[in-house]
Amino acid sequence: MPENIYKRFCARPVERQGALFCCGVDFHRWRYGFESLPPAVADKTATISEENSGEGDLFSPAVYYRFPKDLKRKKVFPMSIIIGIDHGYYAIKAAHCSFPAGLTSYGEHEPYTRQGLLEFGGCFFVCGSGRQPIQRDKTVNDNYYLLTLAAIAKEIRQRGLPPECSVRIAAGLPLTSFGRDKPKFKDYLLRSNQPVNFKFEGVEYSITIEEVAVFPQGYAALMTEVGLLQDEPSMLLMDLGGWTVDLMRIDNAIPAADTAHSLELGMIRCVDDIREQVRRETGLSLTDAQIENMLAGQPCTVSDTVRDIVNRQGRKYTEHLLSATMEAGFDLHAIPAVLLGGGASVVSRHLSPKDGLCKTIFLLDDKVNAVGFERALAAVSRRKSEV
Repeated sequence: MPENIYKRFCARPVERQGALFCCGVDFHRWRYGFESLPPAVADKTATISEENSGEGDLFSPAVYYRFPKDLKRKKVFPMSIIIGIDHGYYAIKAAHCSFPAGLTSYGEHEPYTRQGLLEFGGCFFVCGSGRQPIQRDKTVNDNYYLLTLAAIAKEIRQRGLPPECSVRIAAGLPLTSFGRDKPKFKDYLLRSNQPVNFKFEGVEYSITIEEVAVFPQGYAALMTEVGLLQDEPSMLLMDLGGWTVDLMRIDNAIPAADTAHSLELGMIRCVDDIREQVRRETGLSLTDAQIENMLAGQPCTVSDTVRDIVNRQGRKYTEHLLSATMEAGFDLHAIPAVLLGGGASVVSRHLSPKDGLCKTIFLLDDKVNAVGFERALAAVSRRKSEV
């Protein structure tokens, strides 16, 4: 095993019994014991790559790692893992999954489907069905807590982790309401009854939520693209969410908090306006999914007339957004803009050279905030451990 990886993860032999070689490997969040290691690992010359050690950045403490399949796992001692969750109005996003923020309650009666089915407290809920009404305060009911449990279950399954484990949630809030809502949102997600027992899509989970950390949306996402903060002295961050577009200027890699601004021009407004325009001109009623597919340039069986209306409205939305941003005091002709969130892909397809923007950088993965939250909490944890 390479010396740098050996030192980082503290690989060390713990015992030798005849032909059996056992090795303990300490990762940041999981400790593995393996038996019957091949000679390459025993003499510390084996290499670890993304292909044979799991998903994502090798040195991220938020990711679950595996050795090659020919190693037999002897013991696994669970430790806490970091799961970043972006609680959007339009969708719930984690590092490896994204689903609509809709929630349907079926009470004590089991519904017809197991897809997205959450069983908690003796009641049944289907997560990801459509979208729920806008809640300016996400803590007024249990909807976002239940969606959080669904997101945790999906992430655990995606990472190949056991359904009994400890979790540290990394979440986010817009900078405009960050100081006001942070304590309440932390208490909302971190409840006293631990572990949290629930069933999701037929699998029983027992999750201990050890910690909830809250970070500024948008800015945390820039941790996934560190070079952006080093290339420009000033830039505008535009987080295009479901209900709001959050704006903030960044000077010399430091957020200018007094420039934080929020516009109610998110993708929900865009989709609703398109649906109404199509109905007005053609009499047809499109679904959200149809509109989203056309806005993203994906296949959808509709007439050219309808597609033209959708594209025209997408351009109109983009123009309105740029105008509102300029009116809020941000000169897009003078400073670069970083656009992220679900609406970034729409704007990227409907910008025109005649807009005359200084420079636009798009982070098109809608899960980028969740990944940023994870990295932010991992960095905080490392700093604490070094003190």
